[in-house]
Amino acid sequence: MTQTVDVDSYFKRIGYDGSRAATLEVLLDIVRLHTQTIPFENLNPLGRLPVNLTADALQRKLIEQRRGGYCFEQNSLLSIVLRQLGYSVAGLAARVVWNKPPDAPTPPRTHMLLRVELEGESHIVDVGFGGMTLTGVLRFVPDIEQSTPHDPFRFIRDGDTYTMQASVRSEWRSMYRFDVQEQAAADYELMSWYTSTHPTSLFLQNLIVARTAPGHRYALLNDEFTTHHLRGASERRKVTSARELRELMEEVFLIQVPQEAAIAAALQRVLQNT
Repeated sequence: MTQTVDVDSYFKRIGYDGSRAATLEVLLDIVRLHTQTIPFENLNPLGRLPVNLTADALQRKLIEQRRGGYCFEQNSLLSIVLRQLGYSVAGLAARVVWNKPPDAPTPPRTHMLLRVELEGESHIVDVGFGGMTLTGVLRFVPDIEQSTPHDPFRFIRDGDTYTMQASVRSEWRSMYRFDVQEQAAADYELMSWYTSTHPTSLFLQNLIVARTAPGHRYALLNDEFTTHHLRGASERRKVTSARELRELMEEVFLIQVPQEAAIAAALQRVLQNT
């Protein structure tokens, strides 16, 4: 069965009121606004609450409740919207290598990204990679630098595998490796379950929140809040109370923080363990 969401509500959520034609210009606007308004956040895994990838659940959480989510939620929601607008979309899967040494063991596929066929060309879209979320749309062409509203990106090809890289402070850093095999909804259910429940998962051990704004990237890792200026130094400060943590998530990251006891306990753990 084809999944659908209320596109009008989604557009209101991200502040988009333009054309609904399936064009590159519209896609660029949607991606830019999505990443500015729907933050990356892992409150559900951190609070040991389930992550539901059905269209109804995504609409309720990310649109109506004004929450955010991680890659499977973010890119699943966007893929549903894009298909309803008439885009040809395929879901892909990646192995995350961000901040890992080159000789580290091969990680499992735990990241979702999208391939969009548009005007005779393939494009890559990914609104769910935390602090380095892609705020633009990349032509799926290897070995060329491509600009976005924030950082430059590129793909490096090695046979059938591609490595997504971002230029950070003039240094190319690898983010994840992927191929072009399309994934089914059941594949993402399994990956998301592993990511949100495995005891060693990063998302069960750390609070991770991120949002973009023109000229800035905001990031929260446990009790450290960082503002990354695209053409300047980063600013960092410590968060010292649960109240300050909630206010930061609500005012800077635009999250309506839920009142569940499990979330409150998880935020308290973050402050106690740092």
